Amino acid sequence: MGLALGEIARRARNLATGSLRALLQPVRRQAPSRLIIAPQDLRTTDPTVAGDIYAGYFAFAGRVVQAQGRSPFEAAPPSRAWAEQLYSFGWLRHLRAADSALARANARALVDDFLASGHDRRGLAAEPTIVARRLIAFLTQSPLLLEGADHAFYRRLMKALGRSVSQLQRALAGGARGEERLTAAIALAYAGLCLDGYARLQRGVSRTLADELSRQILPDGGHVSRNPRVLIDLLADLLPLRQTYAARSVEPPAPLLRAIDRMMPMLRLFRHGDGSIALFNGMGGTAPDLIATLLVYDDARAQGMEHAPHSGYERLQAGGTVVIADTGGPPPAAFSGEAHAGCLSFELTAGFCRIVVNCGAPRGTGPVPIATRSTAAHSTATVHDASSCHFAGAGDDLSLGARLGRWIGAPILSGPQDVPVSRKDEDGDVILVAAHDGYVQRFGIVHERRLRLAAGGEQLAGEDTFILIDPTPGMTDVTIRFHLHPSVRASRLQSGQAVMLLLPDGEAWTFEAEHVPLAIEESVFFAAPDGTRRTEQIVLSLDAAETHAVRWSFQRIGRHNSTDARRSAARPDEEPLPLRGI
Repeated sequence: MGLALGEIARRARNLATGSLRALLQPVRRQAPSRLIIAPQDLRTTDPTVAGDIYAGYFAFAGRVVQAQGRSPFEAAPPSRAWAEQLYSFGWLRHLRAADSALARANARALVDDFLASGHDRRGLAAEPTIVARRLIAFLTQSPLLLEGADHAFYRRLMKALGRSVSQLQRALAGGARGEERLTAAIALAYAGLCLDGYARLQRGVSRTLADELSRQILPDGGHVSRNPRVLIDLLADLLPLRQTYAARSVEPPAPLLRAIDRMMPMLRLFRHGDGSIALFNGMGGTAPDLIATLLVYDDARAQGMEHAPHSGYERLQAGGTVVIADTGGPPPAAFSGEAHAGCLSFELTAGFCRIVVNCGAPRGTGPVPIATRSTAAHSTATVHDASSCHFAGAGDDLSLGARLGRWIGAPILSGPQDVPVSRKDEDGDVILVAAHDGYVQRFGIVHERRLRLAAGGEQLAGEDTFILIDPTPGMTDVTIRFHLHPSVRASRLQSGQAVMLLLPDGEAWTFEAEHVPLAIEESVFFAAPDGTRRTEQIVLSLDAAETHAVRWSFQRIGRHNSTDARRSAARPDEEPLPLRGI
C-alpha cells in the first residue's frame, strides 16, 4: 500500500512541477516544412492484412470490428487495447507491404479520417505513449503515405507531425516517466532527425534519451521492468534509430550505443532452442521473424550471457538442453505493472522442443489479468495457494487498484526482497542454487531451489527445500507446479511417482519425484500463436511442516520413432480456456 500511495504522490509532484516547466519552456508548435528521411521499420509485416483493412475489417488485440463502409474512428472500440492499436497506426506497415496504389490510397484516406476526427487532440489517442507510437509510425511509413499524395495531404501530415512533437514535448516537461518517458524520447529523437528545422529538438532530446537509457537499461542489458517483451520492443525502435543517426551523419548518444550492445546478449539469454523467448514478467507469444531480424544486427554474433545478476535471470545450457530461471525480485513499483510473481520459476527446452514453461501473458488484449501473473501460473512452488508477490487490485486492494489503475496500472506492492543466488560447475555439470523470502512475512517459510543440469544435457535434477522460520500453523501446505508446453504429451507410469513425456520430435523424457503425491492436472498456455491453449501441469503436493525438501528430476530416455508415438505427442486443437484453468 505504501508503495502505491508513494507512487501517486511522486507523480502528482512531477505533474505539478512539470506543468510549471512546460509554461516556462518553449514548445515547438510550428509545422515542419518537409520530411528529410524515413527510418526503417523492423517489425514483421503481413500484406494480407491490407486486404482485410480495405474490406473494412480491423482486427487488433484479439477483437475484430467491421466498419461496414464507415470510418473505423467512428466505431465504438470493443476494448481499450483495440483502440490503442488503432490509434497507434502500427498497422500501416501491413499496407506498405502490400505495395499497391490501392493500399497507398487506403492508407491516406484512413489517416485523413483520423486527423479530421480530432482524436489526436483528445482522449486515449492523445496519451503520450500512443502519440509517440503514432509519430514513429507516420515517420517510418511516410513513403506509403506520401507517394502519389497531393500537396494538401502533405501539409496536413506535416501539421500532424508537428502537433505530435508538441504533445510529446509537453509530456516530457509535465511529468511523464518510466517506459512512457523513454518511448516519448525515442519518438522525439526520430522527429529531430527526420524533420527539417528540428536540429535544436534533436540535440535536446538526445540528452533526455541518453538519461533514460542509462536509467532503465541495467548493466547486464536487461530492462528495469524485467520484461523480455520490453527489451524486444526497445531494440526494434533503437536499432533503426541508430541507423537514422548514421544516415544523418549525427553522432548518436553514447548511452544509446552502449545500451544496444548490452541488450543483444541479454536477448540471447532469453532465447530457447526453437527461437522463442522465455515467458517471464509479461512476455507473451514470440514473433520469430522479428527476433531473427533483431539478432542480425548483433555485430558480435556472440552467445547469450548465462548470468544476469542485475536483471535476475540465469541460463543453464548443456548438450542442446536449455534451462532459463527467474532469480530476481519484483522490479520498482513504477515498472511493475506487468511483472509476475514467478521467482524461482524456470523453463526447460530440449533441442527445438519446449518441455517446461510458464503460462505466459495473453498478447495484446489489454491489462494483463492478475491470474496470469500469479505464482500458480509459473513452474515453481506456491505456499498456501498464495502468490509470492502482492498485487494492487488483488484481494482487499481490489477497489483501490481499480481507482489507481489509470495512474500506475496494477503494480506489485510487496514481494521477495532477499534472493541469494549462486552457481558453479562441478565435473561438467552446471549447478544453480537460489532462494527467496517472498513467503516469510505471511507464512514464515523460505523457498530454496537447487537445479543441476548434467554435462550432456540428458538430466535436470532439482530439489526444493522449505526452511521454516516461525511458520504459521495450518498454512504450511505447498504446491510445486511444472507447467508443460501444449506440444508435450504426458502420461503417468505405473509406479505412480513418474510421468512419461513425449515430445513432438519423438524424443521421450521422464519426470520423477521422491516421496510426495504426484498428479497431472489441466493448465493453460497463454503464449501460443493462435491464443490461449489447453495444456497440462505436473503437480506435487506436500506439507512443509512435515516434508522439508523434495527431490525431482527430468531425464531423457531416448527417441520413439514410431508413428503412434509421434501422433500421441502432437496435441490436437483445443478450445480456449478461461483464466480459472490455471
